[in-house]
Amino acid sequence: MARLIYSAIASLDGYVEDEKGEFGWAAPDEEVHAVVNELERPIGTYLYGRRMYETMAYWETAGLGPGERTVTRDYAELWRATEKIVFSRTLESVTTARTRLERDFDPAAIRRLKAESTRDLTVGGAELAGRALAAGLVDEVHLFLHPISVGGGKPALPRGVRVHLELLAERPFRSGVFHLRYAVRP
Repeated sequence: MARLIYSAIASLDGYVEDEKGEFGWAAPDEEVHAVVNELERPIGTYLYGRRMYETMAYWETAGLGPGERTVTRDYAELWRATEKIVFSRTLESVTTARTRLERDFDPAAIRRLKAESTRDLTVGGAELAGRALAAGLVDEVHLFLHPISVGGGKPALPRGVRVHLELLAERPFRSGVFHLRYAVRP
């Protein structure tokens, strides 16, 4: 059975975006981006909410220029090669290849997808991840904590949902970013 992994880049105080909806402070440097690429390499399917999909659709054409960093080109190739499922009731259509639109997030369907998949899945976007965590679907949580406190905004982990985590690995980076990898425990 495939694992469902929630990975988020967050501020040290636990937010994926600040109160203005901005997240420019979360841009990974080359060292962090290379590790993210290695974590993404075995992924077969991305699960996205509308807002995360609209943000990530950038990668459909990014990384193609001759002056792009190697880590950027590598991530763009990984992203384009991976299947994507977007959960949205308001999005009219999808604009990227290998992408399908679903109107409702159905935990039973995700359980079946995990059981049938030979490659791991990720859930992207704090709100959709919160729903997956609440439904007991997430197997691992990866947090890339940046050395900044933004004081509020969208939390990386859902409010009102108790999740027991077991630390599997930790890794500091020269930039002050810290990667924490957790297993979700029942």
